[in-house]
Amino acid sequence: MDERLKKQLEFILEIDKEKNILRQTHLSGHGRRENDAEHAWHMAIMAYLLQEYSNEPVDIAKVMLMCLIHDVVEIDAGDTYAYDEEGLKTQKAREEAAKERIYSLLPEDQKERLTVLFDEFEACETPEAKFAKAMDNLQPLLLNHSNDGGDWREHGVTERQVYGRQGKTKAGSEKLYEVTDQLIQEHIRKGNIKGC
Repeated sequence: MDERLKKQLEFILEIDKEKNILRQTHLSGHGRRENDAEHAWHMAIMAYLLQEYSNEPVDIAKVMLMCLIHDVVEIDAGDTYAYDEEGLKTQKAREEAAKERIYSLLPEDQKERLTVLFDEFEACETPEAKFAKAMDNLQPLLLNHSNDGGDWREHGVTERQVYGRQGKTKAGSEKLYEVTDQLIQEHIRKGNIKGC
């Protein structure tokens, strides 16, 4: 086997570990906690289906790839819950180290392309990154909604926290932010999200 293919297969097996990284969000219908790979797959399908609601035209293949790779770093860095203020303080450093180790398994050209794509997603400045980030925010919100806000209640999440996170949804899609706002307001009324 040539060296390039060997590296690619090693990376493919390494990212299988993403299936073992459990998130705080539960599957719809009060299922078990979802894993990072399920979250990424769900985001990629959502991006394809909802692309017409992007604020700007996007290269949807690029958005979908961003969705699929954005949490690979959590194999080493672990999942940082969106509302874990202490964990968020060290998240960037943990993810940077993980990015270097995991993407270095690939041939240099593919490492470079995926690293650039990951960094673009994190910077959230291009239309593609903004729309991918909107999917990253909308996906767990939809699951929380399907579970009657159980994860928000369990963690004592506040209106300020949810709106703080969802600000990036608006940057990617005004239309989807409208839906997000309606759902948040519903869960504030129900007491699932603590009001300010």
